Amino acid sequence: MSFENLGLVPGLLRAVAEKGYDTPTAIQLRAIPAMLTGGDVLASAQTGTGKTASFVLPLLQKLEAPRGRAPRALVLTPTRELAAQVGECAREYGRHTGLRIQVIFGGVGMQPQIDGLKSGCDLLVATPGRLLDLEEQGVLDLDHVAAFVLDEADRMLDMGFIHAIKRVLRLLPERRQNAMFSATYSDDIRALAARLLREPVAIDVAPRNTVAERIEHIAYKLPKEHKRHLLAQLIKDGDWHQVLVFTRTKHGANRLAEQLEGAGIRSAAIHGNKSQSARVRALADFKANRITALVATDVASRGLDIKELPHVVNYELPNVPEDYVHRIGRTARAGATGHAVSLVGPDEGGLLRDIEKVLKRAVPYAAPPPFEITASAPPPPRPAQPAPRRDARPRPQGQGQRHGASHGNGHGQRQSHGRGQGHGQRWSQGRKVGR
Repeated sequence: MSFENLGLVPGLLRAVAEKGYDTPTAIQLRAIPAMLTGGDVLASAQTGTGKTASFVLPLLQKLEAPRGRAPRALVLTPTRELAAQVGECAREYGRHTGLRIQVIFGGVGMQPQIDGLKSGCDLLVATPGRLLDLEEQGVLDLDHVAAFVLDEADRMLDMGFIHAIKRVLRLLPERRQNAMFSATYSDDIRALAARLLREPVAIDVAPRNTVAERIEHIAYKLPKEHKRHLLAQLIKDGDWHQVLVFTRTKHGANRLAEQLEGAGIRSAAIHGNKSQSARVRALADFKANRITALVATDVASRGLDIKELPHVVNYELPNVPEDYVHRIGRTARAGATGHAVSLVGPDEGGLLRDIEKVLKRAVPYAAPPPFEITASAPPPPRPAQPAPRRDARPRPQGQGQRHGASHGNGHGQRQSHGRGQGHGQRWSQGRKVGR
């Protein structure tokens, strides 16, 4: 079946053809006609199956043409990256419609977004926080929203947005079409759907929490302090040109990116503490193959739409097993194959077993290949302190001067004796590890 059989208007069909698509995916095949009827929809599909187009296309068709200044359709997403991705998708598919699409999210200045809303908006894509901020300031009118889509609903709940969602719902007209789209289909999602949706069409194109069958899973068991060395060796020996690496924390993402850079691997980190411009630049460099490794946290990874991503690495296993599904869903998209590699520390065996229960399949262990443990590059020296002026008074003891031989003066002079100081000096001989 082609897109022409789904009831889409010529302008949208033309845009779909210009993007090179001719056959709808399973979720598009079922969700597009369901949304075009005007009823509520509850849809679950794996990440990378064309889920975004399955609600963007019918929204654009129902909007028809520009009208008024206030948005008539609203898509709510959990992250900036996902909001930007949905907005880009809507602009591409709506290029022949004249519809006005605005995207608003936090982390950037409000004024350009306010100006965009004042100029007129038909379809609004937003994150909850910024949407509520602008509504409270009186610059956003939601009284005309006739269609509301909650995208990545499971991640919304994971991130604690349930109260924000309820506030947004109270701002919307009572009579409207609602749709919920999610990569996984948890009991919490069903409970939220029961409150939000009215007799929805339920679409589940994949079993609960399944992952693409074209993904090859493999796990390596090794000490935590050896993980970065093995990762660097895998990237170099495998000639990986593009790898998405997941850590649990923002600090861990920054540190690993720096360590990989020190090993000669072009890397960048992306997480919630990074400015929006830095996140956009890192993602653009990754897509353009200007960097090899993109190190991300789970929250920041939502909305990363990267075609033909071959490798995903779980540098640290997620505490929530369903997050594994989201992580590796970045690879094996649109019929491609992918590799999911997990580096399992001594205290992470239980996390992997929980993941296997969700996957309903085993993730096989493999013996790590030989890898070299190398010393980290020393930190850059601090700039020399300026000499005191000749007319400066001598400072009495005890007021800022430190006397005596100290091994920890805070200026990088503390000596490491190879006992876990974090500077890699324990392995300065560059010995090989592995079987």
